[in-house]
Amino acid sequence: MVDRLRPAHLLLLLGPSALLGGAFAFQHIGGLHPCEMCIWQRWPHAIALSLASLALFVPGMGKRALLVLAALAELVTAGIGVFHAGVEQRWWQGPTACSASDLGSGDFLSNVMATPVVQCDQIAWSLAGISMAGYNAIFSGLIAGVALWLILKR
Repeated sequence: MVDRLRPAHLLLLLGPSALLGGAFAFQHIGGLHPCEMCIWQRWPHAIALSLASLALFVPGMGKRALLVLAALAELVTAGIGVFHAGVEQRWWQGPTACSASDLGSGDFLSNVMATPVVQCDQIAWSLAGISMAGYNAIFSGLIAGVALWLILKR
């Protein structure tokens, strides 16, 4: 029997993995520390990836439900990305206290003092006029939309 959910399942495993991997690469290899809203965008990816991974072990309607929830998590991160991109473009105001949360290990106070403060309304990187938050919104929205279409089509 052919698993009709397989394409959506693969998309919901690979998409959030790639976006999280890219975010961590920009942070740890590229030296671009995340702001608070950047961190917010990572959590729904982790949730989507966890749900899609759990769906590997669940048959039938349970699998479909987990994949729908994973796709909805991707919609959440797309929404946060749209909000963050709007803050970066000064279309609306973001959170007043927005700083990096990478504290590392060791002496807490030393790590806090050494951690750069990153403002949510500053664009750290962009390509073709689109920031990382904008790309997250675009790619996450596409992943969610295509996955939901694949899951719900008959």
